[in-house]
Amino acid sequence: MFPINETMGQYSELFMLLAAGTYTVAFVAFAWDLAKSSKTLRAVDLKAAAAAKVPVAVGVSGSEQLPAAASAGGRTAGADMRYAAERRAPARVAVALTILGALIHGAGVITRAIGAGRVPWGNMYEFLTTGAFVAVVVFLLALIGRDLRFLGTFVIGLVVIMLVAASVAYWTPVGHLVPALQSYWLVIHVSIAVLSSALFTLTFAMSALQLVQSHRQKTLAAGGADKLGFMRLVPDALSLENLSYRINTVAFVGWTFTLMFGAIWAEKAWGRFWGWDTKEVWTFVIWVVYAGYLHARATRGWTGTRAAWLSIVGYLCVIFNFTIVNQFFNGLHSYSGLT
Repeated sequence: MFPINETMGQYSELFMLLAAGTYTVAFVAFAWDLAKSSKTLRAVDLKAAAAAKVPVAVGVSGSEQLPAAASAGGRTAGADMRYAAERRAPARVAVALTILGALIHGAGVITRAIGAGRVPWGNMYEFLTTGAFVAVVVFLLALIGRDLRFLGTFVIGLVVIMLVAASVAYWTPVGHLVPALQSYWLVIHVSIAVLSSALFTLTFAMSALQLVQSHRQKTLAAGGADKLGFMRLVPDALSLENLSYRINTVAFVGWTFTLMFGAIWAEKAWGRFWGWDTKEVWTFVIWVVYAGYLHARATRGWTGTRAAWLSIVGYLCVIFNFTIVNQFFNGLHSYSGLT
């Protein structure tokens, strides 16, 4: 067993603080991109309407609306989510800051591992900080093939919340693993759980945006005022739903392996595959919710807002499992590290 290096643990905490600050600036830049782009698109719509001599409607609030031609299209990003020719300076700055934050964040995770002499997944603080890092990496990798920068405000916002919660509510000094976690299955089981949770974080943001975009599209179709101008940069609700479904499918496979490997580890540690421990039950509940989501959408025609709500409920179960179950339910999986 490696000795504890408290100095590296302190460096890790400093890196986490710097990463949170960098992500916060990136969050502001992503929000600026949404606001700036919505104004630019609105100006383009009004100019096109004037050139075509199409009257611009006025809503009950007195605010201008999209012309009918633009309203029909919703003035959203393309369904393929490919990068357009125009360059958005705030978005480029936001991505650069996110990359910088991820590098600092990664240094924090590595120094925590060096300080503890093990993988940094032994308590809620470590799981949350590592999970936030993986969520950012997954988001950045997704940006390579698709222009998902519209998700930046929401994904990076969640990451900042995760880091703040880790530092304020779940901070745990660097230390050794409890005996039950001293197994190679920790690496296998928890790494897949972290990756799946990161993917669920992305789909949660997409599903939330889908609900907002769906409401906006219905409002525009009914001739209402466009009060959510920032959503002009976000693809239509159907495109969000389709991409979310594909990512949830991959994440569900990962969560299935999380459940399976957890059962195998339980047999190695406690001599049984399943014991109805609270953590085991809620891990299975999460699996059932996402299985129901995939089944309902694929075979029962549960599309649109119903599918989005199921995806959101699944992520809320993930949050409940991590926070409430870990903190307030005693059992064989009580490894929060909190006293």
